[in-house]
Amino acid sequence: MNAHARPIPTAADVDAAAKRLKGVAVRTPLVYSPLLSDMTGGRIFLKPETLQRTGSFKFRGAYNRAVQIPEERRAAGVVACSSGNHAQGLAAAAKLLGMPAVIVMPNDAPALKRERTKALGAQVVGYDRVTEDRDAIANAIAAERGAVFVPPYDDPDVIAGQGTVGREICEDLAALGLSLDIVSANASGGGLMAGISLAVKARFPDALPLTAEPADFDDHARSYKSGIRERNARPAGSFCDALLAPTPGEITFAVNSKLTGGAVSATDAEVARAVAFAFLELKLVVEPGGAVALAALLEGRIPARDKTVAIVLSGGNVDPETFETCLKTL
Repeated sequence: MNAHARPIPTAADVDAAAKRLKGVAVRTPLVYSPLLSDMTGGRIFLKPETLQRTGSFKFRGAYNRAVQIPEERRAAGVVACSSGNHAQGLAAAAKLLGMPAVIVMPNDAPALKRERTKALGAQVVGYDRVTEDRDAIANAIAAERGAVFVPPYDDPDVIAGQGTVGREICEDLAALGLSLDIVSANASGGGLMAGISLAVKARFPDALPLTAEPADFDDHARSYKSGIRERNARPAGSFCDALLAPTPGEITFAVNSKLTGGAVSATDAEVARAVAFAFLELKLVVEPGGAVALAALLEGRIPARDKTVAIVLSGGNVDPETFETCLKTL
């Protein structure tokens, strides 16, 4: 289906999502970092979505979509495909709303994410990331059950829900009498970045949203340059497991290609150091997929000097073994 056959979300949709999420999602703090500000010469703020329900921003979009499912359809439940964070977000939303949930997850997803998804009451169906099509599996299950398929990113309501991250950043900066120069968040399918860009551009039109990606999975960066949705060369191979979508979403690219100011990237080694830095210096636990924007900042790829910069730490669901590996890099 062509992206433009479906509604492109707006800043007003983000505002409506904020009303639905009020009192349900955690309004995570916007934290000023004197250390990062001294290191970069800018005014650096962190948005730790690691403190969100289920440990990532994904709950916002999942709940905003699920809560709008009509009462008469809720008994059939919801279906999604996810490597872990959308899985947990939707499972938590479904539990709050009294709906069953089935999540299609890759067999190589971190065990911690699989177990927590099950603990939230969802049924987990595994698949091979390299040889099987997760969307086909999920859509088949949804058709069989009459359930609603909730995409991880390419959905107007999901995007609007994620946009509340950017809305909160803008509100908190405005309360401090500051405007926003740069905001950077990690991207897989691009839903978080699209939502943030909608919210930010409505309030600070001159702000520069920057997409952050793993170095070998920089499909957004290449897509912005070519003007078409590019694909990654391989489906797996980075330990940023949350950021391995094969290509930008149709709707997300329609938004991001117009509103973002470009993209930055970081290697797995740089991300590992950023995870360790966040723990040792910032006292925050961040998963690799949630630390790419921070890694890019630490590597000097975000032009922060004399700027007010917001860095989104999008998730903290890291398994102990991976976390230990990261800590050994410093």
